[in-house]
Amino acid sequence: MERRKRRQFTEEFKAEAVKLARESGKSLPQVAKDLDLTESALRQWVQHAERSEAPAGPEPLSQSEREELLQLRRENRQLLMERDFLKKAAAFFAKEGSK
Repeated sequence: MERRKRRQFTEEFKAEAVKLARESGKSLPQVAKDLDLTESALRQWVQHAERSEAPAGPEPLSQSEREELLQLRRENRQLLMERDFLKKAAAFFAKEGSK
Protein backbone atom coordinates (compact mmCIF):
# COMPACT_ATOMS: atom_id res chain seq x y z
CA MET A 1 0.00 0.00 0.00
CA GLU A 2 1.46 3.32 -1.04
CA ARG A 3 1.70 6.14 1.48
CA ARG A 4 -0.33 9.19 0.72
CA LYS A 5 1.50 12.49 0.41
CA ARG A 6 1.05 14.69 3.48
CA ARG A 7 -1.62 17.29 2.91
CA GLN A 8 -2.21 20.59 4.65
CA PHE A 9 -5.64 21.94 5.50
CA THR A 10 -6.83 25.42 6.32
CA GLU A 11 -8.27 26.24 9.72
CA GLU A 12 -11.63 26.89 8.04
CA PHE A 13 -11.65 23.41 6.53
CA LYS A 14 -10.77 21.86 9.88
CA ALA A 15 -13.52 23.82 11.63
CA GLU A 16 -16.08 22.72 9.04
CA ALA A 17 -14.93 19.10 9.33
CA VAL A 18 -15.29 19.24 13.13
CA LYS A 19 -18.73 20.83 12.80
CA LEU A 20 -19.78 18.11 10.37
CA ALA A 21 -18.45 15.38 12.67
CA ARG A 22 -20.41 16.80 15.60
CA GLU A 23 -23.67 17.71 13.90
CA SER A 24 -24.16 15.24 11.05
CA GLY A 25 -25.20 12.29 13.19
CA LYS A 26 -22.69 10.14 11.34
CA SER A 27 -19.88 8.28 13.07
CA LEU A 28 -16.44 9.86 13.12
CA PRO A 29 -14.95 7.17 10.83
CA GLN A 30 -17.75 7.73 8.32
CA VAL A 31 -17.27 11.51 8.29
CA ALA A 32 -13.52 11.01 7.86
CA LYS A 33 -14.13 8.66 4.94
CA ASP A 34 -16.62 11.07 3.34
CA LEU A 35 -14.07 13.90 3.54
CA ASP A 36 -11.18 11.68 2.41
CA LEU A 37 -9.38 12.17 5.72
CA THR A 38 -7.72 9.78 8.10
CA GLU A 39 -9.80 9.02 11.14
CA SER A 40 -6.93 9.94 13.44
CA ALA A 41 -6.54 13.40 11.89
CA LEU A 42 -10.24 14.18 12.27
CA ARG A 43 -10.23 12.83 15.81
CA GLN A 44 -7.30 15.12 16.70
CA TRP A 45 -9.11 18.12 15.22
CA VAL A 46 -12.23 17.34 17.25
CA GLN A 47 -10.20 16.93 20.46
CA HIS A 48 -8.33 20.17 19.77
CA ALA A 49 -11.63 21.99 19.25
CA GLU A 50 -12.99 20.58 22.52
CA ARG A 51 -9.89 21.71 24.42
CA SER A 52 -9.99 25.19 22.93
CA GLU A 53 -13.69 25.54 23.75
CA ALA A 54 -13.25 24.38 27.34
CA PRO A 55 -13.44 27.13 29.94
CA ALA A 56 -10.02 28.58 30.49
CA GLY A 57 -8.31 27.77 33.75
CA PRO A 58 -6.18 30.16 35.71
CA GLU A 59 -3.57 32.04 33.73
CA PRO A 60 -0.08 30.55 33.76
CA LEU A 61 2.31 32.11 36.24
CA SER A 62 4.72 34.78 35.09
CA GLN A 63 8.43 34.32 35.72
CA SER A 64 8.40 36.66 38.72
CA GLU A 65 5.38 34.86 40.20
CA ARG A 66 7.13 31.51 39.72
CA GLU A 67 10.22 32.80 41.49
CA GLU A 68 8.12 34.20 44.34
CA LEU A 69 6.28 30.90 44.69
CA LEU A 70 9.57 28.99 44.91
CA GLN A 71 10.88 31.44 47.53
CA LEU A 72 7.70 31.14 49.58
CA ARG A 73 7.87 27.35 49.45
CA ARG A 74 11.48 27.43 50.67
CA GLU A 75 10.52 29.77 53.52
CA ASN A 76 7.55 27.60 54.42
CA ARG A 77 9.73 24.48 54.52
CA GLN A 78 12.25 26.29 56.76
CA LEU A 79 9.52 27.54 59.13
CA LEU A 80 8.02 24.06 59.41
CA MET A 81 11.42 22.60 60.33
CA GLU A 82 11.96 25.32 62.95
CA ARG A 83 8.49 24.76 64.40
CA ASP A 84 9.06 21.01 64.66
CA PHE A 85 12.42 21.60 66.32
CA LEU A 86 10.89 24.00 68.86
CA LYS A 87 8.11 21.52 69.65
CA LYS A 88 10.66 18.82 70.38
CA ALA A 89 12.79 21.21 72.47
CA ALA A 90 9.74 22.31 74.48
CA ALA A 91 8.75 18.71 75.11
CA PHE A 92 12.31 17.85 76.15
CA PHE A 93 12.56 20.74 78.62
CA ALA A 94 9.07 20.08 79.96
CA LYS A 95 10.10 16.49 80.67
CA GLU A 96 13.38 17.64 82.28
CA GLY A 97 11.59 20.20 84.43
CA SER A 98 9.18 17.65 85.90
CA LYS A 99 12.01 15.42 87.28
